[in-house]
Amino acid sequence: MKRVGMLSVSMIGLAMAVTACGSNGGTNDSAAPSGAASSQAAGEPVTIKVFQLKVEIADKFEEMVKEFEAAHPDIKVEAETVGGGTGYMDALKAKFAAGEGPDIFNNGGAKEMQLWKEHLADLSDQPWVSHLLPGTGDGMTDTDGKLYGMPMNMEGYGYLYNKDLFADAGITELPTTLTELQAAAQKLQDAGITPFANGFAEWWIIGSHFTNVAFGQQEDPAGFINQLNDGSATIDSNPIFQQFQNLMDTTMKYGNENPLTTDYNTQVTLFASGKTAMLQQGNWVESMIADISPDLNVGILPMPINDDPSSDRIVAGVPNNWAVNKNSEHLEAAKTFLDWMVSSEAGQKYMTEQFGFIPAFDNIPTDKLSQLSQDIVAYTKEGKSIPMIWTSWPDGANKEFAAILQEYSAGKIKWDEVLSKMQSTWNSLKE
Repeated sequence: MKRVGMLSVSMIGLAMAVTACGSNGGTNDSAAPSGAASSQAAGEPVTIKVFQLKVEIADKFEEMVKEFEAAHPDIKVEAETVGGGTGYMDALKAKFAAGEGPDIFNNGGAKEMQLWKEHLADLSDQPWVSHLLPGTGDGMTDTDGKLYGMPMNMEGYGYLYNKDLFADAGITELPTTLTELQAAAQKLQDAGITPFANGFAEWWIIGSHFTNVAFGQQEDPAGFINQLNDGSATIDSNPIFQQFQNLMDTTMKYGNENPLTTDYNTQVTLFASGKTAMLQQGNWVESMIADISPDLNVGILPMPINDDPSSDRIVAGVPNNWAVNKNSEHLEAAKTFLDWMVSSEAGQKYMTEQFGFIPAFDNIPTDKLSQLSQDIVAYTKEGKSIPMIWTSWPDGANKEFAAILQEYSAGKIKWDEVLSKMQSTWNSLKE
């Protein structure tokens, strides 16, 4: 099994090497699409439907669509966003079950790619493929060597922190170990500042992103998953998972009130409005933060589980991909839209300047990346990143993990029960 989604030093280094020299290899926005759908009636535009999960970019995505339509009058785009507190995958399954599968949708890769393989169009021959950064297409490449998705972006997450609140609390050295993180949290609390904003109401925040830390901190994350599958390793006997309790307890001890009823929007708002000093999220929330506090001084910290210096790492990788419905009536128009997003000057600007994405392509300038994104790049270049490995878990495991950790947060079970239940979940869901 591949180590899915891990950002190599060469990958992210190459991303930063692409500067604003003006050589973006883009297409002319006003040019007619090379892959315009041949099925359309003369003078009548075709309509493609995009179903996507990133609520953070929903409004700006609609603005981008208008620019695409202006450049491609023969193609209309209807975009629908489902995410945040709503289950995207369940909604997507319902659409396909009803015979209303969208033309373009999101796929996390790895096991998720396999689950949706029957619906995925082969994109191996698309012009953007030659611009993929090393490793960014791995999650959507099958054993047949074909590529079934286009990386949406590269992302990194850890604990975002408010630099000004840290200064107010007298924190002059950034924490790099668990003990130092606890000491910083205590200083913040002593200064009357709530350290963490915990959004435990959202299964993906706690069940995918948070739990991923314990998997990613393994010496060989992909190998560990293989061992769980063949029974040669277990979650409840694993030292990293046992230490993982320390990080969970720290966030609970120094977190906001009522974390189990705190959803995504509330969690981000607590941080963006200055009511908490740290937030377990990544660069994708920048636009949400900017809407509330445009001048918020934000940095990123690792999520250490112990005092080993090697746990001083953030999580980074390709979290999601654009997939095309192979049974779409407007297959070529859908492909045209995807290519425009990453090859046109307008599409590239939206990706980096409006969406705040770290591009997965070597033809997209990165000089306009935010400081937070540059910090993520710096961590990865230094080898201080772990992979987004949850797409290799058994289907449904992340939601079960979330429910288990929510029970723990509510004080209903002890940590040994957490690990025992996680292991039982894995055993019941693995193939």
